[in-house]
Amino acid sequence: MALTVEALAERLKAAIESADLDGVAALLAPDVRWGPPDDPVSGCQNRDEVRDWYKAAFDSGIRASVTEMIPSDRHLLVGLRVSGRDGPGDTGSGSERWQVLAIRDGLIADVRGYESRDEAAERAGITA
Repeated sequence: MALTVEALAERLKAAIESADLDGVAALLAPDVRWGPPDDPVSGCQNRDEVRDWYKAAFDSGIRASVTEMIPSDRHLLVGLRVSGRDGPGDTGSGSERWQVLAIRDGLIADVRGYESRDEAAERAGITA
């Protein structure tokens, strides 16, 4: 039985915040894509590549806390505070990032990253 968007959101939050690599991978479709908005060729092209990215991030000390998860009918808006890396917007307490996850058959089929919550919310079809 496929997970609801709400159930998937709960499991994803727990897996991200505990750096549970297997927990994250279990929520991904085999053909999941992950990359910049409107770019179907760069980034990760399947579950193994996404898992490898998360492994490298977790192994290097990068951690994320979930600041919000808002489900819509086929998408999930995820707000993150990412720490353990130096980069634009990192204030020492982490930097804010947003992702829009497309859900298909109870699994994450597509992940797109955004610098702006407003842009991410618009892409997810969320007005709040």
